[in-house]
Amino acid sequence: MSGHSKWKNIRERKGAQDARKGKVFSKILKEITVAVKTGGIDVESNSRLRAAVTSARNINMPKDNIDRAIKKASGDDSANLQEVTYEGYGPGGVAIFVECATDNNTRTVGNIRSYFTKHGGSLGKDGCLQFVFVQRGIFTLPVGKIIEDDFTMAMIDAGAEDVEFDQESGQITVSTLKENFGAIQKKFEELRLEPSDAGLQRISTDNKKIDMETFKSVMKLVEKIEDDDDVQKVYHNIEYSDEFSDEY
Repeated sequence: MSGHSKWKNIRERKGAQDARKGKVFSKILKEITVAVKTGGIDVESNSRLRAAVTSARNINMPKDNIDRAIKKASGDDSANLQEVTYEGYGPGGVAIFVECATDNNTRTVGNIRSYFTKHGGSLGKDGCLQFVFVQRGIFTLPVGKIIEDDFTMAMIDAGAEDVEFDQESGQITVSTLKENFGAIQKKFEELRLEPSDAGLQRISTDNKKIDMETFKSVMKLVEKIEDDDDVQKVYHNIEYSDEFSDEY
């Protein structure tokens, strides 16, 4: 990503999405539900649930709400949510990957297909973007008083792939393979550090350069998709530039 931290895209898109939609609580509660159904209610052994609880705490969700969500998700009368993903291309051939949690896949796929069609894109077949995005565990936290060398070595020893200190934004980003996600979580706990965000993200391996007009068209599509209640996360492979950040 020209002139930027390689994680800037992730941080900016997530921040813009959450601030604009005001649906953070709803998304986190869905993630807690899915995490419990796939890995159980034990926060210590269920790394995905632990990440969801961390995210909930970081947006100041009351503890009672978190505990109630976990209890409800473990019951027989909880929402029957299904994880589904959709892959497609937006204007300019930009790759777009959509993650959803839905109780009605027919409704969701119909909506997602219509968004792509109405905004100059097309929904693709499952797996069409398998070589464009890779799944990684991503942790972010403020630099604060953390000593870079010591922290980096601790993370690498725990299984991190990459540790980046971005002094401009004051943020640290730690990335790891999906299978090492839980080990990094435990290392944070050992160091008594609380990440400001933690979870699995899809990282583009093939960023695409586009002009400003195409960028605006893609963002309209992305925002329309993000506004759907069934959508949890949206990823794209646009190569960011200062122009995009300043103008959009």
